[in-house]
Amino acid sequence: MRTRVKICCISSVAEAQAAVAAGADAIGLVSAMPSGPGVIGEGLIAEIAAAAPPALGTFLLTSEVEPAAIVAQQHRCGINTIQLCDALDAGAYRVLREALPGIALIQVIHVRGESAVAEAIEAAPSVDGLLLDSGNPSAPVKELGGTGRLHDWALSRRIVAEAPCPVFLAGGLNSDNVAEAIHHVRPYGVDLCTGVRTDGALDAAKLGAYMGAVATADAGR
Repeated sequence: MRTRVKICCISSVAEAQAAVAAGADAIGLVSAMPSGPGVIGEGLIAEIAAAAPPALGTFLLTSEVEPAAIVAQQHRCGINTIQLCDALDAGAYRVLREALPGIALIQVIHVRGESAVAEAIEAAPSVDGLLLDSGNPSAPVKELGGTGRLHDWALSRRIVAEAPCPVFLAGGLNSDNVAEAIHHVRPYGVDLCTGVRTDGALDAAKLGAYMGAVATADAGR
């Protein structure tokens, strides 16, 4: 099994092209967030998404929780996947499915303790995938991703084993630890932002080392 790779916090067409050239399966485009790195305007998100190869996953990271606002964002940005960074109310997934046929839904689960397992299993049947991250939506200023922190991979492994959908692993990954993460968690895909950047810019050397580490891990699976 090949581990899929998503490179997040893409900030230009050139960065998207570099990620694709390195072998990324998906890119993350961060819209308005209460905190964290990589936020760009929706006009630039639309430009990057329009220039992306058809097979590339173009993930819109959204902090919106109302279906109407999320639908409007997708229409403005033209992406093929919505990464829901905050928790949605009951019934919201159905509304999004009806309004956005063909658009994939990925629900972020912030793994802060045992409750994350139940939260993930509850959401999984309604979405196309889960993404396990290390944010804290209960913080005074919400943290919805991009913290660079690790979380408990044992909990992530339980979610991967029990969830009936693909699971991405995020949170503090880099070329030094991603092979260990893949070995322990066995995710469908891995996702990172800060681990392949230097002074906020995508770093070709770090990206190459990261992709090499993922390939090495896969060869040993």
